[in-house]
Formats: sequence, structure tokens, C-alpha cells
Amino acid sequence: MTRGHAVPQPHLTTSRISRGLAMMVTSAVITISPVEAQDRVFTSDIALDVRTARIAAVTEDGARVAVTVQTRRDRTDVDHQRYGDPTYVSPVSTRLMVIDTRSGEQTWVHEQPTSLRGYTWSPDGEHLAYFAHGEDGYSLRVFDASARRGSAIDLRTELDIASSSPLVWSPDGRSVLVSLRPAGWGAEAREAFLDLTVAPVIVQDSRNDFLAWDRVRNLANRQITVLVSLADGGVEEILSDLTPSAPRFSADGSTLLYATAARTKTSYTRRDGTEYAIHALDLESGESSALMGPTEERLSYAWSEAGDAFAYAEEGAVFVQSIGSDEPVDVTDGHREVEGDSTELRFSLDGWSPDGSSLLLTSRLGWHLADTAGDGIHLVLELDEDAEARPRRSVQSWSEDGRWLYFSYSARDQWQRGLKRLDLRSGQLETLILDDHMYRSWNVSKNGEHIVYAMSDGDRPDEIYVADNSGKSTTLTTMNPQLDDVALTRSELIEYLDVDGNRLYGILYYPSNYQPGETYPLVAEIYEQYFDNGYNENMNLITAQGWFGFRPSVRFEEGYPGEAWLKAVPNAINEIIDRGLVDPDQLGVYGQSYGGYATNLLITQTDRFAAAANVSGKVNIISFLGDSPKITTRNYAAAEVGQDRIGATLWEQPHKYINTSAVMFADRIETPLLMLSGEGDWNVPATNQREMYYALRRLGKDVVWVHYTAGGHGAGRASTEEDFVDHWRRMVDWFAEHFDEVEESAASDRERS
Repeated sequence: MTRGHAVPQPHLTTSRISRGLAMMVTSAVITISPVEAQDRVFTSDIALDVRTARIAAVTEDGARVAVTVQTRRDRTDVDHQRYGDPTYVSPVSTRLMVIDTRSGEQTWVHEQPTSLRGYTWSPDGEHLAYFAHGEDGYSLRVFDASARRGSAIDLRTELDIASSSPLVWSPDGRSVLVSLRPAGWGAEAREAFLDLTVAPVIVQDSRNDFLAWDRVRNLANRQITVLVSLADGGVEEILSDLTPSAPRFSADGSTLLYATAARTKTSYTRRDGTEYAIHALDLESGESSALMGPTEERLSYAWSEAGDAFAYAEEGAVFVQSIGSDEPVDVTDGHREVEGDSTELRFSLDGWSPDGSSLLLTSRLGWHLADTAGDGIHLVLELDEDAEARPRRSVQSWSEDGRWLYFSYSARDQWQRGLKRLDLRSGQLETLILDDHMYRSWNVSKNGEHIVYAMSDGDRPDEIYVADNSGKSTTLTTMNPQLDDVALTRSELIEYLDVDGNRLYGILYYPSNYQPGETYPLVAEIYEQYFDNGYNENMNLITAQGWFGFRPSVRFEEGYPGEAWLKAVPNAINEIIDRGLVDPDQLGVYGQSYGGYATNLLITQTDRFAAAANVSGKVNIISFLGDSPKITTRNYAAAEVGQDRIGATLWEQPHKYINTSAVMFADRIETPLLMLSGEGDWNVPATNQREMYYALRRLGKDVVWVHYTAGGHGAGRASTEEDFVDHWRRMVDWFAEHFDEVEESAASDRERS
């Protein structure tokens, strides 16, 4: 029988909260202890103050780590109407601390929230450079870790630091590379934005190479690259006609190495309109040379540690180009054929050995070491043939002696994640860390003695840890002690088959007051693929109501994206229902952005759900093509070759655009729908959702549209603190109202019988 449990919600109140939703899993049943009576309920106010710790920068020896700390409350003052304004810097506040990983000692660099970015350690690991934003724009600051004090570097120039400026230390630690804005840039960029937003007459002309909003966006690339002396703030201009991408110095500091991506026109295909090149600038003579390009093909390349050569992949082959050499060396020449196989091996590039003598390459067979002189390749790690089933492995570091490759590891069929290393001399594998926890941001010191990383137990927010080369770990942060007496959800990996027989996975989140043997409502959040767990704000707010939360995965077929959710989501929920956890009549579904789009499509195809909610999701893919001018051609690309997966233009296959536009089938919707939007949503403007509201109202359907005038993409979740609370109050009230209606109807039926 479905049980209703009155859960007190100081900020997420409902008139009556009933339970009874169903979800199923083919994995083994787990036992979850009921919430202790004294535990507090997770609320939207608690969510606003959960601290998220992230690794910003780690010294080469792993002795110090810079950690940023943010809360959702720190991101509630953004003016979403200013999106696209090159002069606007979002007031996203951050706290910054430095931790000595050897002693665990913490030093606040900025204990109060401040607008910060950059973060890079000096070569000797003693000084942390970063940018701070204030009323006068960005300033360059340096924190002395030993002295535990910071200071601003007074640049001897009238020009402003660019909001997108790189920050790179010179090898000798005496200067840093930054970018400045040209004189008069601010006024020009601001005027260009206003000309497209508030001008009395706005003209756009297809004879221009760029869309008008692309021309505004291109202004952000105008910058002057300089070297700043940290001793006296002196500024030396080194580049003014090119905007460098991923700049770095050669090991001896004599050369600046960088790439460029020069836009030539607005592109609709993502395959043209930009010219890529790789350059080297001699800092003594000031002479710059193009080492590769320009080409419209995107470049996949990596520099050697010394900076005297780079490697790149092209059509399955890998080449090494040394500075000063006229011709590259194909290190895969003669190694792409496999005996008994008519298909050539295609190699991709993973990185250089520290001494520059070898490259790590990947093929369908496994990992290979290639001699950079082209003298041979040998397999060092064989991979399973089934690429979709084999564990995910990603190289994180190569020890300075060249012996060890450190790589992250994650199984695809269970929560088994961690860090391993491969001995390149013996070929032996060693597991350093492996369990069901969630790991992020691996940073391995050059000598392998310190491994700094972020980790969640699967349900709580990340903390920062350090481990030695045996895997023994020490906790460096405890960011959220206020959650110790809060009832957080517990998660479980769910396995199921979709209609086509594909094996998929989803994450099930248990009600905070779960009692074995009872059934509860369930609210599913849908998007694309879900597998890894970790702290999830949305699911904690759902499960605090006494409901199950669920994040099921789907699999797409290009040209027919609208079928994916119908093929997978009901099947996934059926698995949970079969376990006796969920009431099959008290099901809800919602999604944000692409997930909101998915929600609208799904309820045109099934009346399975008691209620649904669309947060900032499009409903008409045809009008959506031109609905978001500030992101220029992205919506065309998304439909034709991107996330929407239609695989054709509107004019080539108009029926597919109609079939994937939920508003065209609004008459089939029987599920009560809540829609939430933001006035400043540059991604999915509210004009698109408005189409569904007017359609459903015209058809006499049950629909509510909530519009946040200060909101952005995410509606109230991307707005003020008050709107965030309001957003979630309306969401849970909406589902609770319709779950109650189901329960009342069931009670009435029982009385009549």
C-alpha cells in the first residue's frame, strides 16, 4: 500500500504531501536505514549555502593546492540581460584558500566572496598568481605562500586587463604573460552591444561575412599580449595582431609557443569559417613564424615538455614536427597495418614522455609507445575489443623518470572508480585507489609522491584529498559540516533494457524518510545519459519530499531523437515498480533545457505521468532555429549535426523537424504541465515556451506557465535567491498536488467498491 508521510518543509511547503511512486532496478536489493528522527530536512535555503570545493591549481611537486569555494548563493546576482555584452563580467563570487598538502594547514587568500579567476602557480611553487575583479576592472594579484600574504601588481599601463586574459608564468618566475584591451575598446564594445539591443533601428545584412551578433562576439578576441614584470609592473608588448590560444613558453624561456583560431565568417556547419595555425615567437628578436597552417581543419596537437617540437594527429596518422625542421616525421608510418585485418589502425595522440623521446598513442587495440624519431611502436596496454563495454581510462600524468603512466579508471557497468598506474618497463598494472566513490580532478606530482584529488562518497559534496604513491589518503577539507544532521538522499545504480534491447543505466535516489516495504511517489529528471552519482541538489530537494528521485539514461538514433525517451524512460521506471518501491500511479517527470524539451516530447507520446514540468526547454524546434540570436548559428548546428540529432536541414527533411516539435502534437497531451522560464534566457528564450502555453490553453489542457523576469537559463534556478526558493516551492507543490489527486481518486474508488 502507498504510504503518505508528512515531511516538514520550512521552505518547500506543500498543502499535503503524499507518497506512492514506483521505480525498479535489476540490481540487487539494498538495505537503507531510515533517517534518524533528529535529522533536519533538506530545503532550498540549505541548498543555497552548500559549499562546492574545487581544485584550482596544484604545484608541480604537489606540496600546495589552491582551492576555490562557491555556493549557489554566490551565483544569484547575474544580470542575464547582459549576456553577449563583451564588457560585462558576471558577479560570480568565489572564496580562495591555499592548503599545504604535507601538513594540511589551510590559509585563506580570500575568505570573503570575491570575483576571481586565473589561478596558476609559479614554477617554484611559492607564488600563486590570479585575477581579481573590482570596480576598476581586473587586477593582477600574487599570493606568497610562505609569507602567507598577497599583493596587487600595479601594471605600468593605462590599458585594462582583458576578461579572457591568459595567465602564464615565465620559466624563470620573473614575469607573467597576460592580455590587455586596446585603447578605447570598452566604449566600442559597449556601443556595439547597445546597437543590437536598444537602438531605435537595428539593421542586419546577409552580405556581411558575419552575423551581427558574431561581430559583437568577435570584439572579445581583440587583445594585446604582454609580459608583465613582477618586480616593478613593467609591461612589454609582444603580440598585437594575433590572439594567442593556449600560450606557453619553451623550457628555456626563449620562445612563446601558441595557436590561433582566426574566424573568417559566420559558419553554419562547424567545418569552416575559422583558420587554425600553430606559431612560435622568438622573444629576443620578436620574430614570429607559423609552424603549421593556416588551415580550416581543427588541429589536435601537443607540445613536448621542452617546447622544441609538437606532435599532431591527421587522418589516423601521428606526426612530429621539430622547430627548425622543414618536414614532420610520421611516427606511425609502417605501423598502421594489422596482419589478417584489412582495416588500417587509426592512431590518436595522448601525450609526450617527459624526456621527449616517446609519444603515447591510442588505437582500437590499446595504448602504444612510439619513438619520436620514427624508429618503432610497441603496444604497452591491450584494451578490450568492445569499446562500449570496456572501462574508461584517461591518462592523468607521466612520471618524470618516464617509468609510470597514471590514469583514472571507471567501470561502465558498476560504480568502480579510481586511479591506477602502468609500469612502462615491466608492463605491470598497479591499483592505487579503487572503490565506489566518485573522483574528480586528479593531480599527480611529477615524482608521484603527492596525488591531489576531489572525492564524494557518492551522496555528499566533494572534499579535497591528498594521497601518497601507495594510495594512502588524507582529508584536506571539510566544507559542509552543517550537513551532518541533514537527511541527504542515498543513491543506487539501476540497470535496465530499453525497447530496442540496449542495456542502459540510471541513478535512483531514495526518499530521505525511506522505510523498507513501503511504496512512494517518484519524480524522474530526464536529459541524455546518466551514470555517475555524487551530491545532487535537485535530487535532494525531490527526495526531501518523501519521493524517489530518478535519473534514467536514453540512447538516440540520429534522425529520430524524439523516440529515445519513450523507448527508455517508461521501461526504466517499470523496473523500479517491479521491485515494489514505487506507486505506478504517482509518477512525475521533469527536465531542464534539453531535458525540458525531452519532457514535452515524452508527454505527447504517453499519459503515464501524473504531472510534468519543463524548465527552460524548447517546444518548437523550427522556431527555435532563430529564437536565440545571441548564440548566433548554434541552434542550426544543434539540429543539423549536434545535440538535436536530426541530421538534416529543415528544408531537406521538414517532417523530422515537425515530428520533434512537441507543440505540433499539443492536442495529444493529457499530462498536467508546469513550465518555468527566465526573461534573460539567452539559450531558450521564453518566447518558445510561450507557444506551448498558448497551445495548451487553447486546447483546454491543464498548464501553468511561471516566468521569472530576473531569471536566465534555468528559470528561478538561475535567478535571485528569492526566485530560487520560489522555483522549487512551485515545482514540489505541482507534483504534490497531482500526486494527492491520484491518491484521492484511488481512495474514492475504494469507497465505492
